[in-house]
Amino acid sequence: MSEQKTKGPAKHYQELTASFPKVLAAVEKLGETVRSAGPVDQKTGELIKLAAAAAAQSTGSVRSHARKALQAGAAREEVEHSLLLLISTIGFPQVAAALSWVKDILDDA
Repeated sequence: MSEQKTKGPAKHYQELTASFPKVLAAVEKLGETVRSAGPVDQKTGELIKLAAAAAAQSTGSVRSHARKALQAGAAREEVEHSLLLLISTIGFPQVAAALSWVKDILDDA
């Protein structure tokens, strides 16, 4: 797998940052502010965002939050379980899709 897919922001996100630096800086600042506003630790927050991204069927966000959850200390099993927990909420096909989107990230972890 390429270093880009597993270790850093997606190419599209990098392009958006280059095209709209002030907007993306504001988005990043908002994220930092929200993260620091409460007691949820970074790993748990990334797993929550992973689940929300899977529910929204956002491929890029699922991959991004899976990668960030691993970087925050989540184990492969925690990422997979966070997605499996969604089966009764969003359905098996959507969960299976999300698991397929993170397979290479998990395999590289």
